[in-house]
Amino acid sequence: MSILVTGGAGYIGSVTVEALREEGELVAVLDDLSNGHRRAVAPEVPFYEGDVGDESLLAAVIAKHEITQVVHFAGYISVSESVGEPLRYFDNNTGRVVSMLSALRAGGVKNVVFSSTAAVYGEPEYTPIDEDHPKRPINPYGLSKYFVEQILDWADSAFGITHVALRYFNASGAAAGRGEAHKTESHLIPLVLQVPMGKRRYVEVYGSDYPTPDGTCVRDYIHVADLADAHVKALRYLKSGGASRKINLGNGKGFSIREVIAAAERVTGVNIPVREAARREGDPSVLVSASGKARETLGWSPRFPELENIVGSAWDWHKVHPDGYKK
Repeated sequence: MSILVTGGAGYIGSVTVEALREEGELVAVLDDLSNGHRRAVAPEVPFYEGDVGDESLLAAVIAKHEITQVVHFAGYISVSESVGEPLRYFDNNTGRVVSMLSALRAGGVKNVVFSSTAAVYGEPEYTPIDEDHPKRPINPYGLSKYFVEQILDWADSAFGITHVALRYFNASGAAAGRGEAHKTESHLIPLVLQVPMGKRRYVEVYGSDYPTPDGTCVRDYIHVADLADAHVKALRYLKSGGASRKINLGNGKGFSIREVIAAAERVTGVNIPVREAARREGDPSVLVSASGKARETLGWSPRFPELENIVGSAWDWHKVHPDGYKK
């Protein structure tokens, strides 16, 4: 009996694979390596390079490893890119999940933990955002994930495939010797840390006129190790017979872009210049999570909530891996 992790060579996926292995679980990984890195997965973990929409490949993996549960990370993640390439995002993030679920149904797999996002909520009507907040995604990325959540509801109703959709906020930091190494980096903390690493001269701040205390976007940053722990707990919850749930994951506290930059300056001891730029289309002003449901349903709470700890773990990883997973 094994757990299949799709996108398991990616940032959050690879940390979750190690967290599962530490719990004694047998794990197999499927990743097309479009954004993941083979070196992020331990060589002893069964690894399959391929598309999550390839039903014949999934059928073979499910049968060979006696897969009983799936953690689905595989997907594109850039809000700004999704605005320019919406069809690509709907095809990859939504359409291929339909093929995956068909393969899971055929293979008798009954549990899915889905990597969703706070982007399903859109511009908040109130904060912190709880799971009952209206879902009005304002970019194709968020909509592509919200479509999957609804598809999962129908798969549960029709086929008894139960799920936990984890709507997490801003994944950050590093753990288990694994960190952020995107081929095109769009996340704030690694971009900020490129300045003290000598890879860029300044950080661009997209919009300084948001209705926030310092005019910049406010986000809820959550340590990647805490995210991995939540996925482990969600699998246990489903294995014990838990019903399908949509659950937020966040620290419950927001930090502005300027606060993140200031934290990075304290951690690295380097002054980080800022250049102001126009707002990016599709960026809500504030995204902060209410995470009571995660505590009540999964028994989960963040172990590393402090911003400087999150930034510090990322800095420690980038210093050792200045070029990511490249040799």
